[in-house]
Amino acid sequence: MLAFLGRKPLVGVLVCALVLRVAAALAVQHQLDHVWQRSFVIEGDSAGYWELGRRLAAHEPYAIYDPPRQVLRMPGFPALLAAAVTLSDGSFLAARLLLAGVGTLACGLVYLLGRCLFDARVGLLAAGLAAVSPVMVGFSVLILSETLFAAALVASLLAMAAVVRTGFDRAHRGRGLAWAAAAGLLVTAATYVRPTWLIAGPLFVAAYVLASRGERPQALVRGGVLVMCQCLALIPWAARNQAVTGHWVWTTLWVGPSLYDGLNPEATGESDMTFFDRDGLSGQLTEYELDRHYRQRAWQFVREHPGRALELALVKLWRSLKPWPNAEQFGGFWHQAAVAAFYVPAVALAAIGGWRHRHDVWRWLLPAGPIVLVAAVHMVFVGSLRYRLPAEYPLYVLAAAGAVSLGSGRRNAVSSNGAGHLADGVELRPT
Repeated sequence: MLAFLGRKPLVGVLVCALVLRVAAALAVQHQLDHVWQRSFVIEGDSAGYWELGRRLAAHEPYAIYDPPRQVLRMPGFPALLAAAVTLSDGSFLAARLLLAGVGTLACGLVYLLGRCLFDARVGLLAAGLAAVSPVMVGFSVLILSETLFAAALVASLLAMAAVVRTGFDRAHRGRGLAWAAAAGLLVTAATYVRPTWLIAGPLFVAAYVLASRGERPQALVRGGVLVMCQCLALIPWAARNQAVTGHWVWTTLWVGPSLYDGLNPEATGESDMTFFDRDGLSGQLTEYELDRHYRQRAWQFVREHPGRALELALVKLWRSLKPWPNAEQFGGFWHQAAVAAFYVPAVALAAIGGWRHRHDVWRWLLPAGPIVLVAAVHMVFVGSLRYRLPAEYPLYVLAAAGAVSLGSGRRNAVSSNGAGHLADGVELRPT
């Protein structure tokens, strides 16, 4: 067995990732059943996701609470939980084991992204970092959407990298359009899990067109295909929302309350939704009207208190990027030390990797872009370590590139037989 793993290092990394996550699933479930005596580590969000998953499995209306909120969450993660509920008769442990598998898949996708952008060495090391990261292992088995979102996010980045690496010559035009369509569909798949990723497609297209100086017409065509596929894939959800609310809603109707959670006179940067029950508006306004009401109140707060809004943005940025967890249940010294001891060197290596490859824009933009985007979004909403976790997976690719460059002792860490300059439009092929 050891000899086999030695010949197949990626298999060894993925087996390690799965074993660690299965162990975490068993440990978390034991802690909840026998020590804490409750169902979830983070009760509010997890309970809501689980109830939506149970309702999907039972073919009941996709809504929770009273009055019912029918467009509260995107359906991607509840659909995964519905599969776990159906297969296991509602076992929490089974759902955690399924998420352990999704977390392992995310590590495999990190390998592919690293190999695509750099070479197999970088991909293997990046997957190894994702496999053993304490916070990735622990969060992978919580009933939260972050792990599934991470896998979908990295898959969409892999398709974007394929778009970049496919040449513009006549022989590869069809393949370039196919990759653009795949990228659009995968961006939407991630959006079905977390709406944060909705703007990733248009942002990538803008950067791609700007970077394709000599081939902008073709780049525009590929970008148009990507955005068109992204929109088409969201139509079923938007049409369903129009049917139940009378409005075309492309993501959720929880944006307004979430926005006000981060921008109100009592805001601290941490989530505190007590205002929602205190205001008691859910029985007076429709779900759509509630969303618009809280959006207006949030922006009114910004207009009236711009200094405080800026201060809150900085607080939330720190909460999102700080090296240790914010939540009380993860606030023990050893928990914080373990997370920080892994995260700080990884960020330092990513900075080195980004600097060493600063002239190959896609090598640093694709791995680092997600964490910048997530941090920017949560400067407006509320900030927390858990929201940045999906964006850490691709960041490990840049950290691995930094580590390899230090180990090689020369400026260009990647072999000339590897991916080459991605801006040159090289066709995607294994390295």
